[in-house]
Amino acid sequence: MLFHFLAMAPAGGGGGQGGGGLTALLPMVLIFLVFYFLILRPQSKKQKAHQQMLNEMVKGDKVVTTGGIHGTIIKVNETDKTLLIKVNDDVKLTVDIGAIARKNVGAAKT
Repeated sequence: MLFHFLAMAPAGGGGGQGGGGLTALLPMVLIFLVFYFLILRPQSKKQKAHQQMLNEMVKGDKVVTTGGIHGTIIKVNETDKTLLIKVNDDVKLTVDIGAIARKNVGAAKT
């Protein structure tokens, strides 16, 4: 049975199409390009835009943390990359600048 299966295998001689290595590599290259343009590149752009937004934080900006806390920046500490945010009249929090998810553009500055 095994001999019959091996006997049906094509001969591996020089007959066949040329450039087999290149045509075998082409689908992998195309898959990588699609992956890059659909996933990696947009994610990189989004990350750069978020980093730019974090670098432009100033006193008075309304922000939302990754934990969902809404507040207003009252102090930016550049040395240790923290922000002091005011949640309400009695509550002030110190958060890492990386904990800011987005600016709350719906709220007006006061």
